[in-house]
Amino acid sequence: MQTEVTQRKARGRLGRDVQSKIGQQLRAMYDDVVSAGVPDRFTEMLQQLDEQKEKQEQEKGSNG
Repeated sequence: MQTEVTQRKARGRLGRDVQSKIGQQLRAMYDDVVSAGVPDRFTEMLQQLDEQKEKQEQEKGSNG
């Protein structure tokens, strides 16, 4: 005897072939994103943040 929850669970599952196809599509999409790299403006912002952090740490060190 199956409960209502068990029946719903079985109906909501995807077959292995469908899961495999979804996985392939996701990998292809994210490979493109990863290979695009980080835009220069983000690299520059991160660099500025690092410089600000270093400056704040130096100020704390000289005041303490």
